[in-house]
Amino acid sequence: MDIREILSKVDHTVLAQTATWEDVRAVCDDGIRYGTASVCIPACYVKKAAQYSAGRVPICTVVGFPNGYCTNEAKAFETRDAVENGAQEIDMVIAVGALKAGDTDYVRRDIEAVRDACRGRVLKVIIETCLLTDAEKIAMCEIVSQSGADFIKTSTGFSSGGATFDDIRLFKAHCAPSLKIKAAGGISSIADAEEFIRLGADRLGTSRIVKIVKQEKLL
Repeated sequence: MDIREILSKVDHTVLAQTATWEDVRAVCDDGIRYGTASVCIPACYVKKAAQYSAGRVPICTVVGFPNGYCTNEAKAFETRDAVENGAQEIDMVIAVGALKAGDTDYVRRDIEAVRDACRGRVLKVIIETCLLTDAEKIAMCEIVSQSGADFIKTSTGFSSGGATFDDIRLFKAHCAPSLKIKAAGGISSIADAEEFIRLGADRLGTSRIVKIVKQEKLL
């Protein structure tokens, strides 16, 4: 697979608590240079990054991150703020505890609140697969497929595990054909990236692929 094709599916990511503006600016520079799908950054830097990048790379940020247990209203507020600051894509975390308690109506309302606040921007729903049973993952495939969101996403990268090949297979088997898939967390090699894409991932949330391209001078 051509490396440029892989890069075009990468959400080049920096979400560490210690991320500085210099870190975020470097990720923006890399996203622009290597043609990534977006740069995924902390919300506090969205306005500055949007001004700095000036439309040369889409700005993505996270909502309800990483635990997902703030209220619907809080997530909607975060989303509106991010959109007003220039975010073009929103990655939200579901209320995992509500799902595990069987309160799927709450989970649906949670996603709908963020979807409405997105005002047409791209919405990705993080379900944190490492914390879920297969039955819960399948339930979320149905919920996200019906929600109006654009993507279902595996992981925050801040819990006990990241994307797995089996999870992408499960998503592909149980999501509506119109729902796109984002694999995130632990994607550490070009071979991993290629396999996730082959299995059906439309986006890859990772900080490592661009680093590999730079270190190995693949472009």
